[in-house]
Amino acid sequence: MPLCLRNPHSVAAVLETRPADVIEIRISGQAGNDAWSAVIETAKRQRVPVIGRGQIPVNRRGGDQGRRSATVEAIVKPRSDAALESLFADEDARGVWLALDHIQDVHNMGAVIRSAAFWGVKGIVLTKDQSAPLNDAVYDVASGGMEYVPICVVNNLVRGINAAKKSDVWVLGTSEHADHDISQVDRNRRWLVIVGNEEKGIRRLTRENCDELCRLTSRGKVTSLNVSVAAGSLLAILNQ
Repeated sequence: MPLCLRNPHSVAAVLETRPADVIEIRISGQAGNDAWSAVIETAKRQRVPVIGRGQIPVNRRGGDQGRRSATVEAIVKPRSDAALESLFADEDARGVWLALDHIQDVHNMGAVIRSAAFWGVKGIVLTKDQSAPLNDAVYDVASGGMEYVPICVVNNLVRGINAAKKSDVWVLGTSEHADHDISQVDRNRRWLVIVGNEEKGIRRLTRENCDELCRLTSRGKVTSLNVSVAAGSLLAILNQ
């Protein structure tokens, strides 16, 4: 089923990576948004249908007045899933992959994927069941990140873990109860980092299949992080 995207950065990324999958762009009202102006210009160059009577004037003052009443949306085909067999094919001595163990909030899912794209994650594994669907909201929150990180959806996360191990990728689970801080992890390795459910963390079976466990240690009075913030922090440290 096609997606309806309303973030111009998400649409720009699709136009860059797979323009044939943009079915059409619909405009309604006055949209004083330079980002959408650039998207419309690119779409027209690539002969993507642009439908509607609305205009995309350039707002030279940079203000938001009048923007909220406008509607601009792109109808886009979903991206195809990556094959598990090829997800870990990269042979670099160092690199990071990400596994999501039942992340269920679409905004968390999108934010994690955006961070993964920012930090150059080589691939993401997530489960088909009990995970947030890769829907319009995820694409828009990811702000283009969906187009730049291969994503493989599996029935069983352990299958993804085993595929990583066969490709000489170490598996790093995350838990607030782990003995070691992320700063103690050897960054000169190939890692599949696993982050868990918003409330329960990684599951027992997942934890038992990890090579190592680590935690993010609080330096202040707040002792926990939202899963998307935690994932971004882990990726930042591992990429140092």
